[in-house]
Amino acid sequence: MLLSMTTAMAAHGSVTKTTFGTTPDGTAVDLYTLKSEGIEASVMTYGARVVSIKTADRDGKMSNVVLGYSALDGYLADKSTYFGAIVGRYGNRIAFGKFSLDGKQYQIPTNDHANSLHGGTVGFDRMVWQGRAIADGVEMTLVSKDGDQGFPGTLTVHVRYTVHHGALRIDYVSSTDKDTVVNLTNHSYFNLAGDGQGTILHDELMLPADQYTPVDSGLIPTGVLAPVEGTPFDFRKATVIGARIDEPNEQLKLAGGYDHNWVLRGKNGEVKTAARVYDPLSGRVLTVTTTEPGVQFYTGNFLTGAKYGTAQEGHEKHAGFCLETQHFPDSPNHPAFPTTELKPGETRHSTTTFTFSTQAK
Repeated sequence: MLLSMTTAMAAHGSVTKTTFGTTPDGTAVDLYTLKSEGIEASVMTYGARVVSIKTADRDGKMSNVVLGYSALDGYLADKSTYFGAIVGRYGNRIAFGKFSLDGKQYQIPTNDHANSLHGGTVGFDRMVWQGRAIADGVEMTLVSKDGDQGFPGTLTVHVRYTVHHGALRIDYVSSTDKDTVVNLTNHSYFNLAGDGQGTILHDELMLPADQYTPVDSGLIPTGVLAPVEGTPFDFRKATVIGARIDEPNEQLKLAGGYDHNWVLRGKNGEVKTAARVYDPLSGRVLTVTTTEPGVQFYTGNFLTGAKYGTAQEGHEKHAGFCLETQHFPDSPNHPAFPTTELKPGETRHSTTTFTFSTQAK
């Protein structure tokens, strides 16, 4: 039930705050709905999660294009998909949950077979953030204490979601009081035909990257930057996602589809195109730009259709795709990768924008 409502009008749209429910320990979870020309996005304080993004198809019909649940209990019960969440302190995988920093070894809880995934057993996706309405959006703030999930340093994170002219922009700002590692991303699953409208295998993806990072059996990068040319990982020209997903390629077999990091062109910190996806059914187009050096393209290989919450909602394999802009997985254990280290006095800034448009048949 919506127990309270406040609305702030901004220059280009509105921001509405409602109560989305409470966690088992009684903590209130707020939902912020951001409206601007051509887009409506809802973000809640539990996990700083994107709950919905509504955009128009080529006929002008508005639909939600991200996977999720209609009520908080679905998110509380689902501990494996990370729908819409900000994941951290270290998004993606760290081999065996171990890394060294300043000559000291740290151990993070392992929650993905022998490895640590998305920050450990209680990552940022399971925490209630502090929300604050801002112009055209909401700022989410979280303070992760020194030693949280084994990570050194008290890390303060601000994530700003803003909407404008058919785009959802996410700005990340992090600071620490002790040397640490940080890799934040948003884990939304997109289905441009609409949530519940089949798989994403017919969508056409363009991913402007000449290299990707192959993985071992635990989906940990081997450290090699491999060329995409001549492989099913070459999306430099728009290609149907499902066209090669079942090819007898060892990397595809290891992940059950695509679940790999692509090395984006351009310098780290500069805005660059990460991907463009076109859904021929709805005509919707998603263009992703980012300042990050990489993007994890994931085709929902581990979605099982399991149902959660009182509404018993579930999502089948390949029902959505993720484009997680990021530093590379397991970077603390690969000195040649762009560093994820953050020191006191430094501020880590990152921006990713999801822009929605339409294309005629």
